[in-house]
Amino acid sequence: MKRRDITWNKSPLGGECIIVDGACDQSTGVFEYRGIFYKQGTEFFKFGPISGGSNNIAEFLAAVHALALCKKRGLRLDIYSDSVTALAWVRDMKVNSGAVKTVEVMDLIIRAEKWLRDNPERNTLRKWDTKNWGENPADYGRKK
Repeated sequence: MKRRDITWNKSPLGGECIIVDGACDQSTGVFEYRGIFYKQGTEFFKFGPISGGSNNIAEFLAAVHALALCKKRGLRLDIYSDSVTALAWVRDMKVNSGAVKTVEVMDLIIRAEKWLRDNPERNTLRKWDTKNWGENPADYGRKK
């Protein structure tokens, strides 16, 4: 993973954390997502590309994927997302989207929602402050 225009040694967050982001081609519905270790700048996980979703769905699945992996590996790190919608869906434990276009994506969402209900004790999920910290370091850099 290539590090982009960010001062990695001067973290606005202080310690290590995980940053998640998703990307979706709106014309095709093909999406992917990933999580990175902030200070290390290395990829923690990656999923996709897969078709049948939206950017918000990708962001939601990225957040839940990070939460689940942290629990599985015993990592007590904060997780950051720049998606207000994804954070709300995690909080509510329910996706509110009409953008699901395939059974495979619906199954991923159902599994993620179930994981959230079954795992009330989990890492802290926080909002990435783009205005003050710059672009989310996990960003795919495809904005037009």
